[in-house]
Amino acid sequence: MKGAAVVGSRRRPDDRIVASLAFGAAGLFFFNVVFGPLAVVLGLWALRRPAVTGRGRFFAGLGVVLGLADLVVLAVLVVASARGGGLLHVRAA
Repeated sequence: MKGAAVVGSRRRPDDRIVASLAFGAAGLFFFNVVFGPLAVVLGLWALRRPAVTGRGRFFAGLGVVLGLADLVVLAVLVVASARGGGLLHVRAA
């Protein structure tokens, strides 16, 4: 089998898929300005490979979605910061 790493009877997942998922999940909590774009790029790069099928395509797509969610979280935090408070800031009437 050329180009596919085999572990036992299972194929080893593409490293880009694993990295995309890891960066996407970590970016929800830490360094979303860096991890979000990395997750999107790695996930799309993995999806472009013809060898990625089935569950691999699902997980690569999930990495892209998590990366986009990281960017949404970043946007919400930037807007909340620009408005002069945190997300749970309550103004006195």
